[in-house]
Amino acid sequence: MSNTPDRVPLKARKVSFSWDDTPLHWVPGDPFSTHTINVLHLLLPAGERWFVHVYKQVLPYIRDEQLREDVLGFIGQEAMHSQAHDEVLPHLREQGLDPTPYTAQVDWFFEKLLGDRTLPPGRARRWWLMERVALIAAIEHYTAFLGDWVLNAEELDRRGADPTMLDLLRWHGAEEVEHRSVAFDLFMHVDGSYRRRVRTWAAAFTALVFLWQRGARFFMENDPTLIDGRATFKDFYVRGRHGTLPATGEMLKSIPRYLSRAYHPSHEGSTEQAVAYLASSPAALAAETAEKSAKGAA
Repeated sequence: MSNTPDRVPLKARKVSFSWDDTPLHWVPGDPFSTHTINVLHLLLPAGERWFVHVYKQVLPYIRDEQLREDVLGFIGQEAMHSQAHDEVLPHLREQGLDPTPYTAQVDWFFEKLLGDRTLPPGRARRWWLMERVALIAAIEHYTAFLGDWVLNAEELDRRGADPTMLDLLRWHGAEEVEHRSVAFDLFMHVDGSYRRRVRTWAAAFTALVFLWQRGARFFMENDPTLIDGRATFKDFYVRGRHGTLPATGEMLKSIPRYLSRAYHPSHEGSTEQAVAYLASSPAALAAETAEKSAKGAA
């Protein structure tokens, strides 16, 4: 059973965004911070489709009705996240940044490397399913970390970051904080092996660092406005110190927390803050109004 003390019912919010007025460098004067965060638009659609695919396979293993309800809410939210970030890609193409070479690699990673395998029914097939459930729990630790960061990234506001992009990131981040316990609770419910948790954390962390730096380099090298665009770990560290990207030190401190035997995601971030943002997000409010109008017309 989910043991999150401040559990709230999870629902998918059918948001939409208009990118007509969003500039290429939506963090003014800072292509590196812009493109490092833009990697989310390339990673998340494939990654969250994969989450949904795996979780549909694990549903028969869930023996707790409240957890099942949380997982179904999680699936709905992740599907909406994938769609919302996917819709940014045409905007990037219009601005001269075609992400296809990188997204093809990301699709291969999730669909082939981490996809279904031809395994005999029984032990081998269950092992691979549990591995992926544990991987998702590890990845969700970092998506919740990033969600909490962007909800509190006041420096982006001070720098004049594009409000539509900030709303997308904060709407998504708030939902990541809102459902931050689901993946871990599911893993503990169907497996819970500490050795598996450590092993899959190492794989997830390595893959995320590799894919993220590769994506940032891709954007910087292909940005049509930059002559010699580069992306280095030093750039990331410096922007983290300035507050336009997550601080490296805080990211590293999150590792022993996840690896602690006493870890639970409910100790990370604030559900109250997440719910408060979702109650004020322009996109979430518009989605709620549209839903009410549709019900009224029915």
